[in-house]
Amino acid sequence: MTKWEYSTIPLIIHATKQILDQWGDDGWELVQVVPGPDGKGLVAYLKREKNQS
Repeated sequence: MTKWEYSTIPLIIHATKQILDQWGDDGWELVQVVPGPDGKGLVAYLKREKNQS
C-alpha cells in the first residue's frame, strides 16, 4: 500500500510558478490550491510518496 506525506505552502502570487516548480523538483505533486485563511492569499496542498525505509 502506498503511503503519502503532505505539505501546505503559502503561494506568493508573483512567484507561483517558481514555487511550484521548486517543490515539484523535490518530488511533490500539487493536489489543490485554495484561498488562504486571510481570504487574500492562496495556499497549495501537496503530496509525495513516503520513503519505504
